Amino acid sequence: MRPSAKSAFEFLDQALLCGASRLVPGDMRAEWMREWRAELWHVRQERAPMDQLSWQAEREIALFCIGAFQDAFCLGRQRWKLSMPSLTMQGSAMQCILLLAICLIAAYGIALLSPGVRAERLLSQRPQSSGLMLLLASDDSSSVISPAQYQAWKRQKHSSFDGFAFYRVSEENVGSESGMAGSRQHGKWRVAQASANLLSLLGLPVQFAKLDSNTDCNLPDVILSEVIWKMEFNANPHIAGSIVQIGKRRARVAGVVAEDTWGLPGKAGAWILESDSAIAAGGAGYVVAHLSGGGGEKMWPAISQITEYGPDDSEHNYLGYYIDEWKPGAWGIYWFGILLALISLPAITSVSLGEYSLNPQKTSLPKKLLSWSFLSAKIVLLLPIVYFASLDLAYLCVTHDSHLSLDIQLASSFFIGLFGLRWALLDHRQRCPVCLRHMEHPAQVGLASRTFLAWNGTEMMCVGGHTLLHIPALPTSWFDAQRWLYLDTSWEFLFVGSGVG
Repeated sequence: MRPSAKSAFEFLDQALLCGASRLVPGDMRAEWMREWRAELWHVRQERAPMDQLSWQAEREIALFCIGAFQDAFCLGRQRWKLSMPSLTMQGSAMQCILLLAICLIAAYGIALLSPGVRAERLLSQRPQSSGLMLLLASDDSSSVISPAQYQAWKRQKHSSFDGFAFYRVSEENVGSESGMAGSRQHGKWRVAQASANLLSLLGLPVQFAKLDSNTDCNLPDVILSEVIWKMEFNANPHIAGSIVQIGKRRARVAGVVAEDTWGLPGKAGAWILESDSAIAAGGAGYVVAHLSGGGGEKMWPAISQITEYGPDDSEHNYLGYYIDEWKPGAWGIYWFGILLALISLPAITSVSLGEYSLNPQKTSLPKKLLSWSFLSAKIVLLLPIVYFASLDLAYLCVTHDSHLSLDIQLASSFFIGLFGLRWALLDHRQRCPVCLRHMEHPAQVGLASRTFLAWNGTEMMCVGGHTLLHIPALPTSWFDAQRWLYLDTSWEFLFVGSGVG
């Protein structure tokens, strides 16, 4: 009974080792099986000699055999790491470029999903309107212009302008009729009663407009600002065609437009587009004019005085303001932030690339070109990342026309650009000049108390065995910048199997 029980335990131990060997890579399986069997023989001779059966000894021997599985798992993980290209790329230039590309795709994807960014892109694609001017009465304390004067300008052939639009702003009680967020009152809005050509003259895109509306064509169209659309109607994309009660008039919602994109006076939340006859029945307002020929050359100054003579030869003076000079666009804000970042960069980091060597050797021209191309690629990818990230932060939670959006975009462009460029320089300074891999395994060398007597700082090494990098902890007169130490071929045996050429 005793010999048969001992044989059963031996068979179980051999089965455990065979099972562990199946987890070992094929080219290493036979060698490790021989090693385990040899160790098992020594363990059995030590714990259960001369055919003695001990339950405690057999338990310890079984635990030893189970430990072979841990060896097999370690061998499998090691072989998997060596066979995975993504892991052997760790710290390489290609990995850095891929990570930047992923950041760019993520920032661009968020921009595509953000309604505010999409609206900003639509506005950036609007027709060129550099010839738009706002006309104000210079001899009137209210600066508004009468509808009669607007009609006169439209009727006569003007030498300076080829298009006019009119609007006036007033506060009106607004309510929505049944079928759109329920019948309820929305309170008082600032509503602009505008000529039908105002939005087309400004070149503003109208979102969610219905091309085939079956509603009452006798009702005037009302265009909602994006703020009103979000606050009062929960950003309903099917808002077009609904009926609202504005004061004593009913109007049909024709779409949504960005909030006062041009910064026009009045800060209207809704625009009622009406005929000139309806405009003439109301009070004075503001006139937007378009310069003849588009005003592309901008021969007029930003603020110009215009003199008109009435039928009785009376003189009337008006002031014209270029509308598009009141507010910079997203691209202008972005490039201004990048310019500020470039100016501020030397204040937080050295712009030197740290190409100093303890044993200078001539770097081949292809290696130099590859190093500069890698730095250029990082900056080229970094710039659009800064642009889209600043747009995401500026227009994700606020309406894209608010002044807060511009402030957020400017601040984010500056800070992301500043620290992004700083990272690009610091990253490049800690990459091997030979293989462009990031230096690894930092080690502190020396004592701070002996800084002026011996070298004290951080030493890093290239995992490919090409260089060592010495970075001083405290710059001194004899060691004020990082230095490279190029390793000769005698060091290669330490880096065999690193997978780096």
